Amino acid sequence: MKANMGSIDKTVRLLIAALLIVLYFLGVVEGVLGTVALGIAAVFTLTSVISFCPLYAVFGITTCKTKSA
Repeated sequence: MKANMGSIDKTVRLLIAALLIVLYFLGVVEGVLGTVALGIAAVFTLTSVISFCPLYAVFGITTCKTKSA
């Protein structure tokens, strides 16, 4: 897997994941919506940690900075 996520993208995903987790544990989102929120938070956290988003790969998107030769 080649990294396709830049640092800003990873930071935004981690912030959104943290927000979703906090909202779940505060009881703001619950039930099915809460479960979906936790699932999304888990995916965002995992993709941020490994710097790879499968959907970006499918669509040929990359937010990594490229090195100039």
